[in-house]
Amino acid sequence: MDTRTLHTPEADLVYDVRGPLPPAGGRPPLLMIGQPMDASGFATPASRFPDRTVVTYDPRGLGRSVRKDGRTDHAPGVQAGDVHALIEALGAGPVEMFASSGGAVTALALVAAHPGDVTVLVAHEPPLIPALPDAEAAERARAAVRDVYEAKGSGAGMAAFIAMASWQGEFTDDYFALPVPDPAQFGMPSEDDGSRGDPLLSDRSWAVSGHRIDVEALKAAPTRIVIAVGEESKGLLTGRTAEAAAALLGLPATVFPSHHSGFLGDESGHPGEPEAFARRLREVLDGAA
Repeated sequence: MDTRTLHTPEADLVYDVRGPLPPAGGRPPLLMIGQPMDASGFATPASRFPDRTVVTYDPRGLGRSVRKDGRTDHAPGVQAGDVHALIEALGAGPVEMFASSGGAVTALALVAAHPGDVTVLVAHEPPLIPALPDAEAAERARAAVRDVYEAKGSGAGMAAFIAMASWQGEFTDDYFALPVPDPAQFGMPSEDDGSRGDPLLSDRSWAVSGHRIDVEALKAAPTRIVIAVGEESKGLLTGRTAEAAAALLGLPATVFPSHHSGFLGDESGHPGEPEAFARRLREVLDGAA
């Protein structure tokens, strides 16, 4: 693996290249991106594609990448610009792309702004709250997670996030009547660790979950867009946002094994089915499914 740094006026972006550049075998690079997940989260899926040149990166301000813009928020348009610069730096575009969660939001913004950058995009469970029929209630649930985090720290905040992410169906009065969950029931520490800048639990990534996709630009793009949803995510927040995004684009949601982080193995506290997930991803990238 070759680790490199792309220096831009606003950020120093660290990325990893597995395999040769230009790629062998006539296939373009396969770029795997997330948000707030950085390159370290893609070691398992990248290892399942030894025949491909796989590129992973740390978004600005996350992992090893250093931001120089004086900001702390995470915005899809900004990160899409970073990924566009990265693809240009590779000198082997357009690329194929697997994008997870907030990274899928970045990827959709990228294709809308730079449609020539990506030949096929597999956008796995983009958390696009505005696409939901209960968007206002979902935004209220998101704000409640932030409020718990601000008041009590990461253990309590993560417990509140898990409760939100595991709620089945629309956010109703029954959801909002639930007591604040005890961190201990999720194996989280109850003590306040003093952190308030977590990109998942704070409001720093609200522009990601609040992004409104450019439907017309995405429909007009030459990119083959696949909106993927985990089979275990049916009815859950990111399963619902994925299905809603697919509907906006006039596409079926393509079912993948496991859950929101189904490509992860035992390195995760919530392991998925990495072998089955990789097989499905290969099928979809190859156009066989």
